[in-house]
Amino acid sequence: MFLDGEELVLVEVKTRRGDAAGSAVEAVSRTKAGKLMKAAEWYVGTHAPHRDRIWRIDVAALQLSPYGVVEQLTMIANAIILG
Repeated sequence: MFLDGEELVLVEVKTRRGDAAGSAVEAVSRTKAGKLMKAAEWYVGTHAPHRDRIWRIDVAALQLSPYGVVEQLTMIANAIILG
């Protein structure tokens, strides 16, 4: 996590080697998104410096070659939202 100005940014990092299991971006399911949202709400609610702060969850998706070389990095801001 980090601050982007005054906004708290929590980042989910997903990595995939090859494409047999789908892309790293596809790895954040609706179920996983719900768990991330609950974890973020807990964190913000229990850490006083962040209680009144605007926050978001971004996704960093790394696609690796079969040899572990980064082929693609995709950053998605506000990847997980309520609704």
